[in-house]
Amino acid sequence: MPYLTAPDDLAALLPGEPAYRVRQLREWLYRSPVLTAAAMTDLPAAVRSRLEPLWPFAVEAEQEGDGGRTVKWLMRAPDGASYEAVLMAYPRRTTLCLSSQAGCAMGCTFCATGQFGFERHLQAGEMVAQAAYAAARLRSRPLPGAPERLGNVVFMGMGEPLANYENLREALRRLIEEMGVSGRAITVSTVGVVPGMARLAEEPWPVTLALSLHAADDDTRAALVPLNRRYPIDDVIAAARHYVAKKGRRLTLEWTLIAGVNDTPEQARGLAVIAAELRAHANVIPLNPIPLTRYRAPAPERVRAFVEQARRAGANVTLRDTRGSGIDAACGQLRSRRAERAD
Repeated sequence: MPYLTAPDDLAALLPGEPAYRVRQLREWLYRSPVLTAAAMTDLPAAVRSRLEPLWPFAVEAEQEGDGGRTVKWLMRAPDGASYEAVLMAYPRRTTLCLSSQAGCAMGCTFCATGQFGFERHLQAGEMVAQAAYAAARLRSRPLPGAPERLGNVVFMGMGEPLANYENLREALRRLIEEMGVSGRAITVSTVGVVPGMARLAEEPWPVTLALSLHAADDDTRAALVPLNRRYPIDDVIAAARHYVAKKGRRLTLEWTLIAGVNDTPEQARGLAVIAAELRAHANVIPLNPIPLTRYRAPAPERVRAFVEQARRAGANVTLRDTRGSGIDAACGQLRSRRAERAD
């Protein structure tokens, strides 16, 4: 499986072949990805046959929604681990949300991924392969009303990226240095793994950090994000402040809005205070409903009221669409639905 091999080690996949064949393979894998090795037209047929299977996963399920503008894949590795990726079309960009782990150990109580626990870390090649597969899919079948190239990559799928740091770092390096994705077009999301935030601040790439905040006080946040008991809000904010100072990049705050939990005027004002302190932009998105939880999204008028309250308090807030709700597009939903049917 070529994507599990480091780019500098690809020659091991082509023993006896001249060096230019390795360069050709590298180009097909990273700069001009294709869906099958058979499409690598300048490689001999015998070489192409040796490269299958090309991907370190099988696509077990594909769902489309939003008029074809959202596509979600459930991917399964040979060892049985499953994870998800979502490709979303916007007028000026095409964004991939990819996974960094199969499952997640963070245990966030509103997240479908957390309900199934942690399977394993994804290797760097498994992360990069999600982006390459999306890029190849776009080349063969573009999404309507969006650019035909992969523009943005967000590590907001299954798993906590900063808990899988070494593989994350290598995945970032390959995306930027091999695939040519701009560091400024990559976002890494975290629920507040403070040591990982500090390490990422020292890396050479100007990636955006997205902090999954979800609440403005420790008690409420700990009920939603158990890691808050280890790294309380003040520590997380300090790490975020350090990241912004080192990178000069605007921080993003993520806030999943949950009825009766974090949709109050007090929480809106608390969000505004934190956003102002960090000079951050806040993304508010109503909860994408998941099975096996009592949590629900607020009524639309309550959502609008929360956003308006935060804005009046001085926050720069965007209300995000709940993209792909009809195709289980929230983290872990597609895997959860299939597991339910299997039972």
